[in-house]
Amino acid sequence: MAGGRRFSFSVAMVIGDKKGKVGVGIGKAGDTQMAIDKAIRDAKKNMITVPMNKDSHIPHDVHTKYSSSEVMIMPAPGRGLVAGSSVRTVLEHAGVKDVTAKIFSRSKNKLNNARAAVEALKLLRKN
Repeated sequence: MAGGRRFSFSVAMVIGDKKGKVGVGIGKAGDTQMAIDKAIRDAKKNMITVPMNKDSHIPHDVHTKYSSSEVMIMPAPGRGLVAGSSVRTVLEHAGVKDVTAKIFSRSKNKLNNARAAVEALKLLRKN
C-alpha cells in the first residue's frame, strides 16, 4: 500500500473434543478472524484419535522428536495432568488425564512443541 505496511496475522490453533480427538493447525491471513478460521480448518484436517482406556489414561509412555522439539509423555496414575507449555494444551484438548509430559526441546517454538506432542500421541497403540 502506498506509504504504509501490509500486515499479516498468523494463528496457531489446538482444537479437540476432550474425548480423544485433537488437532493442531496454523492459519495466516490479512485479518485476525480469517486467520483463525483458516487455523481451525487446518486443525480439523489434521485431527487424530488418541487411544485411551475408559478412565482417559494413555496405555504406555512415548518419546518422540519433531523438527528440533523432543517430547516424552508418560502415564502417571493419580497425579493429574503435569505438562508445560503447548504440550499441556494439546493433552487438555485431547481429554487425557493423569499423565506427566516433559519437553526435552532445544527449541522454545510452541507450534513445534505442540506438533511433537501430537506426533507422540500418534505413536500410542491400544492395549
